[in-house]
Amino acid sequence: MKTNIVDEILDNALKQPETDRARIAEVLIASLDPPMERGVELAWQTECDKRLREIDSGVIKCIPWEEVRERLYRNSDV
Repeated sequence: MKTNIVDEILDNALKQPETDRARIAEVLIASLDPPMERGVELAWQTECDKRLREIDSGVIKCIPWEEVRERLYRNSDV
């Protein structure tokens, strides 16, 4: 694609409302990702659902980010 066409597309896109620009960005970024293997997205969704149920039921105890960060710095050479 020639630069002048790219510039024209960008100029037009930047004149759009924020929600439309966000959608354009989302579609363009998604087009750069390699296609997922079959079932990968479903497997991730299943895992997320399982972990949320564990949190909601109290099986898993969440640790605040501040505490995790403190532990990491305390146990690292940084």
